[in-house]
Amino acid sequence: MATHAGARNFDDDCALLDIGGETLVLTHDAMAEGVHYLPGQDPANVAWKLVACNMSDLAAKGAEPLGVLLGYMTGANDARFLAGLEEALAAFHVPLLGGDTISGPGPQVLGLTAIGRATHRPVPARSGARPGDTLYLSGPVGAAMMGYEALRDGSGADSTAYRRPRALLAEGQAFAPLAHAMMDVSDGLLLDSWRMARASGVTIAIDTASVPIAAPEDRRADALRWGDDYQLLFAAPEGIAPPFPVHPVGRVLPRGKSPLVVDGVAANDPAGLGYQHGS
Repeated sequence: MATHAGARNFDDDCALLDIGGETLVLTHDAMAEGVHYLPGQDPANVAWKLVACNMSDLAAKGAEPLGVLLGYMTGANDARFLAGLEEALAAFHVPLLGGDTISGPGPQVLGLTAIGRATHRPVPARSGARPGDTLYLSGPVGAAMMGYEALRDGSGADSTAYRRPRALLAEGQAFAPLAHAMMDVSDGLLLDSWRMARASGVTIAIDTASVPIAAPEDRRADALRWGDDYQLLFAAPEGIAPPFPVHPVGRVLPRGKSPLVVDGVAANDPAGLGYQHGS
């Protein structure tokens, strides 16, 4: 159970700590071989993704990264992991502050804790969406799905979006003063929209035809349920003009019988909407 207000009742991806005149933003993500990345995948890309997914959590709070702590299980090619880690830390302008290493049998498990500084207060939460808001998306979904399939199948098609995702830190800092609620799309647009609606006590209505996708049109339904795209999803008043492109994909309504309505059809259960940890 959450014992500190900064935990936000565990309904968010980050915790907040007020220190003097600053608000620290803290997050932790773990990755397991065979679950979050393919067995035998280049460790340099695994390191990049581990950093990027944590940076994306900070981006969704409009935070500036301050440092990371690494939990690392040694593997067959540690040098490649360290090379990718150095690349990612340099790309996201964040230092490694410390951590711990272990060795052991079985699939590799990695963890990273990221610490950031809020650039706007109040810090956007999942729970702030208001009836009358428009739901905005920062960019297309489905690119990671296509990249994963290319890497899995060895087709030679571009797999960069899956291997080396971007964390939209500048965009998050720009959206934070405008957003009533914000999160990143890590587990699928539909599932993450359902989570935002539930946390906010509202209903979100999605118009799937308005969602930009980076996949063939006949894969639209899959793209809306696939994770790892790390686009930013936020609820804000209609007609905002942020300095980055955004796409209106839905509306926030007073709470009805269901947290989510997809093309007019109520989704009462999150099952089938995206990736659920432990499922």
